[in-house]
Amino acid sequence: MIKATGEDTAGSFFLSETTIEPGFPGPPPHVHDRLHDMFYVLEGTLTMRLEEDTHEVRAGTFVCVPPGVVHTFRNASERPVRFLNFNTPSGWENYMRELAAAAKDGPLDSATIGRIASHYDFRAV
Repeated sequence: MIKATGEDTAGSFFLSETTIEPGFPGPPPHVHDRLHDMFYVLEGTLTMRLEEDTHEVRAGTFVCVPPGVVHTFRNASERPVRFLNFNTPSGWENYMRELAAAAKDGPLDSATIGRIASHYDFRAV
């Protein structure tokens, strides 16, 4: 669910609240050239890869991924994971809208997520 867009924040950031189901594969490992990608876990445990390290990110934890850092996330747990995703600068809301449209056709896989994201400062590695 989109909470704030570039239109709301004079282009400074985007904010969404997301719930991912157990087994959600997440995007392929990737980097952003300009985007700071930030996560705050509200419920559950988000599995995040940052460079070569994997972390189990629990509720109440904030992670900031600066431009140029290889990362991805998934839900390896048996429970849903709910988190806030902040991005600066704004623009990521357009990716979220495209992703939501694609999800109407069925479950998303990493390849579909990566293809859509490639239009929005997202480079799979």
